[in-house]
Amino acid sequence: MKSNYQVTISTGTFLKAVLVMILMGFLWYIHEVVIIFFVSLLLAALIEPFAEWFAKRNIPRVLSVLIVYVVLLTVIVLVFVGLAPIISEQFTQVTSNASTFSSELTDTFAKLQTFSIQHGLSEDITNTIRGIEQAISQSTTSLFSTVKGLVGGLATGLIILVLTFYMVAEGNKMQKYFKSLAPVEYQPYLSELMKKMKIKIGAWLRGQLFLGLIIGIVSFIGLSILNVRYALLLAVIAGLCEMIPYIGPIFSAIPAAMIAFTQSPTLGLIVIGMYLVIQQIENHLLVPKVMQKATGLNPIVSIVALLVGVKLGGVPGAFFAIPVAMMLTVIVEDLFDQQTHV
Repeated sequence: MKSNYQVTISTGTFLKAVLVMILMGFLWYIHEVVIIFFVSLLLAALIEPFAEWFAKRNIPRVLSVLIVYVVLLTVIVLVFVGLAPIISEQFTQVTSNASTFSSELTDTFAKLQTFSIQHGLSEDITNTIRGIEQAISQSTTSLFSTVKGLVGGLATGLIILVLTFYMVAEGNKMQKYFKSLAPVEYQPYLSELMKKMKIKIGAWLRGQLFLGLIIGIVSFIGLSILNVRYALLLAVIAGLCEMIPYIGPIFSAIPAAMIAFTQSPTLGLIVIGMYLVIQQIENHLLVPKVMQKATGLNPIVSIVALLVGVKLGGVPGAFFAIPVAMMLTVIVEDLFDQQTHV
């Protein structure tokens, strides 16, 4: 006996699906604006606890945010004045000597291939050396072009700072406005949900900044001891790449290995070993202590989110992948909690 199943889709459901698709298409069309807004949200989550600390001491919220801004900008200016000239000079030298580095790298890898053939190493090792050479060349070009793009976005940075200021200073008003868009019975739930997201993302971002600072300092010390050229620039890259979990340390190791290989094959291998040791210390000591409580994100979910982020938006997409995954995780966990309590 055959059973006939019919699926009925109401007009309202169909229209909602169409509206969702139109909204997603519109957001994709204005994705640059969405990115600016999202970065501002991240920064607001980062500095809001400090603004709250001042506000609890009967300091007006706007003045609290201004104090936080002044302190942060003072620190940034002091660091910029002290380090920017050196970093800028080293970056200029690296980019202007790119062709020289390319020929030096070619010579270095040719020596490694000759060494492997003379000592009877397998063809697989020789092919691996060629693959490393190509990967370093391609990835380094991509990395430096990304850094150039970031340096050139001063106007965007100013817009983000202004948006962040208003998000923190007028946070309660903005939250009330977004809540008002939802039905009254859902407003308390949305308020609690946004609070959870803000706390979690803020803790994650502060943890990432702390890890970036530690990794940058350790990398600078190690590279300086090994007398690797452009140690400060490479350490800054290591700290910045730390903002991208899992794959960030790989990105930072590539230019460092490239520079080291131009000095000598042995130094290149030592630098790769140094970065591997740093990554192991980070994964087994720093990350569990600093980030475990902050994110609570399953490693598999993190890796999948990173892969999707890289596919959709390259390096910037990888950076935004974890915060977005955390927001979605908060929503899913909350839905499961509601079902278990029903």
